[in-house]
Amino acid sequence: MSVGNRMKVEAYEFELLPLGNSAVIVRLGSGINLATHESVQALIAAVELDPFIGFVECVPSYAAVAVHYDPMLVMRSRSREELGHETIYETVCVRLHLHVEKGQKGSAKLRSRTVEIPVCYGGDFGPDLAFVAEYNGLAEDEVTAIHADAPYLVYMLGFAPGFPYLGGMSERIAAPRRQSPRASIPQGSVGIAGKQTGVYSVSTPGGWQLIGRTPIVLFRPQEMIPSLLRPGDTVRFKPITIEEYDDYIVGER
Repeated sequence: MSVGNRMKVEAYEFELLPLGNSAVIVRLGSGINLATHESVQALIAAVELDPFIGFVECVPSYAAVAVHYDPMLVMRSRSREELGHETIYETVCVRLHLHVEKGQKGSAKLRSRTVEIPVCYGGDFGPDLAFVAEYNGLAEDEVTAIHADAPYLVYMLGFAPGFPYLGGMSERIAAPRRQSPRASIPQGSVGIAGKQTGVYSVSTPGGWQLIGRTPIVLFRPQEMIPSLLRPGDTVRFKPITIEEYDDYIVGER
């Protein structure tokens, strides 16, 4: 088995690549699209519902899954047939091939959820709302209405703990990143960058155009599952007033 392996399950192609000495990247497509996202989620479901010995975790991206494993546990658990593989990496690749097949046959499904996130748009919470509106030839309330009207798919988490990359935003409110990133963006800020939208889960530097803020905490490190959102979730934004925002904050205390 070669280091990079392109395989096929029926008419479906995928590629296996090493990531260090304790992970395999399963590349399932290219670009940002729903079909590839569904393949990513199907593989994760197949592995997590029936993990092989030595499996640690799956980390998804737009078009691939990094499957992390414990090399020692994999080595100790190899069957007689698997002892013929030259490396632990090859053993994991063979095991993952079976999981890809399960995922593509639809025998494993992850649960999807719809999560409503309240957002107070504009004002001090959305200092770039005016720019996004002017850039697209719209009024500010039109940008707000368009942004809050669509359901968004959580493709992946990244950049910062719990930061969701959301797909489904209307191109009518797309806007370029800021030329000069801010040194600090408050937690909960809702931003736009190109054709994407997302929510800053922690306070961090960033260059997205800020159009609002949510009082909901997305990253909760003290909890067993620290991220409110997960890949595969659907997000709906709900516009709220500044008074309602303050009520949420008081209720969280």
